[in-house]
Amino acid sequence: MVTRVPKTDGRRSAAAARRRVREKEIIAATRALFDEKGVREAQIEDIAHAVGINRAIVYRHFSGKEELFALTLVSYLDELHGALELADDPDTPAPRRLELLVAAFVDYGLAHPAFIDCAQALMRRRGDELLEEISEGALFRLGRGISGCLSILVATLQAGIDAGDFRVEDPNLLANTLYASGLGALQLARVGILVTESAPGIPTVGEISPDQVRQYLVASALALATR
Repeated sequence: MVTRVPKTDGRRSAAAARRRVREKEIIAATRALFDEKGVREAQIEDIAHAVGINRAIVYRHFSGKEELFALTLVSYLDELHGALELADDPDTPAPRRLELLVAAFVDYGLAHPAFIDCAQALMRRRGDELLEEISEGALFRLGRGISGCLSILVATLQAGIDAGDFRVEDPNLLANTLYASGLGALQLARVGILVTESAPGIPTVGEISPDQVRQYLVASALALATR
């Protein structure tokens, strides 16, 4: 006996496929604008124009600007995950692995300034605010993107613990801390300005290079893992 699939199911499948394609187009356009102009300068109108649609259609696919930005961040995180995997070598001693991973994170952030802005913009929001503005599906994809990157770092920390190289009570907490603090340090590398005191109460401005920030983050990660 042959079971016929209702035509409506075929139409729904085709519509769902078209929706997925359109969502990818919108995210790709957002990412391109981020890379070209920066997060602050990217407007929904510009994104819609790049795709060849009006802004109302953008909001049919995403609950709002925050959700669109969150899913655009996922595209950066997917690339970062690939960069971390490429830098990682499980056969290398854990301290060296950690050094390579932190350096790869810094290099990716410096090469993609919009990644830093996008990640920091979302981190400034409280969890309950994000839940109100971003769908559960989008939050899941964002969480998966972040956790995928952090899992490589956690595995390295755990390997160091097992080998006796690291003294870390909670590898997941340290991995999250390194990610958050790393984003802040990357912003410092972009600005390139270091504020100090030439005398008590007298501020002075100096310079700091990306290489200095990279070295600091590597040293900090190793210090936190071995303290």
